[in-house]
Amino acid sequence: MLNALGNSLTIVSGCGSGIWTAASVNIHELVGIDVGLMIFIFGIINALTNQVLIRHIDVWRFIEEMVFITFFSYFIQIFADFFTSLGWNHLSLFIRVPMALIGVCFFCTAISLYQRANLFMHPNDDTTNILRFQYLKGSAVKSQLLDFAPPIIIILICAVFLHRIYSVNIGTIFSIICNGFIIQTADKLIFPSLKHNENINTQLKERRQNKK
Repeated sequence: MLNALGNSLTIVSGCGSGIWTAASVNIHELVGIDVGLMIFIFGIINALTNQVLIRHIDVWRFIEEMVFITFFSYFIQIFADFFTSLGWNHLSLFIRVPMALIGVCFFCTAISLYQRANLFMHPNDDTTNILRFQYLKGSAVKSQLLDFAPPIIIILICAVFLHRIYSVNIGTIFSIICNGFIIQTADKLIFPSLKHNENINTQLKERRQNKK
């Protein structure tokens, strides 16, 4: 819910959303696919990518990520509709810019918390978690930057046909530059006793093997 809240603030602010959300908005503008549905489709693609990155089939991990993305997409719509009904999308630019930046900090904090818990996770954030600890020696900054490459390419391709870029603004630039740093800072400041845990399915598998 904290992740969905943060993303909805960036969307309603109109001052730039997270890069994956921005990619969804640009695809919506190009072909008309609903933004919430596009976020869900990206989630499925991320979940399948994770199966490749961990180099084995983990059915429960896939199911858990699908459960997360289903509720996540739903709550984004609820929060965005609520904030829009309050007229927040028409507030002064001096309010909407901080709103976008606060939204980025909210969803980065959420990512920090559930990446450390490692139970139910947004598939895209599981992707960055896998990249961070299995491929990039624990660097949240490098994993976030690598994860940003596909949506940036998607946005540029859409821009070729649309002749403009949607939903990319100060908040998006702030997110691209600062996501990794905010997540690492939240790791240290928000419930610092919560350390990064191995995926629960991997733990259970190892326990079963040890018993044998």
